[in-house]
Amino acid sequence: MDQHEFVKLALVAFGLVILSFMILGFSRLVLSFRTAQILAAPVGVIGFGLVVFLFLRATAAKIGLAPIEK
Repeated sequence: MDQHEFVKLALVAFGLVILSFMILGFSRLVLSFRTAQILAAPVGVIGFGLVVFLFLRATAAKIGLAPIEK
């Protein structure tokens, strides 16, 4: 993994988390809160999972296990 790919994945993760909040907010306008949560949850979980992966990848790069190329 190179630096550019890492940054792109970080932006995608940030976008997914923001998108989940937007889905939750806009779907609350026409649906119940529980249904809105069910719609927004998969996007939020994927975004959060990507954030966790990137955190572990950055930690591995910092301690020298798997460096991120420039």
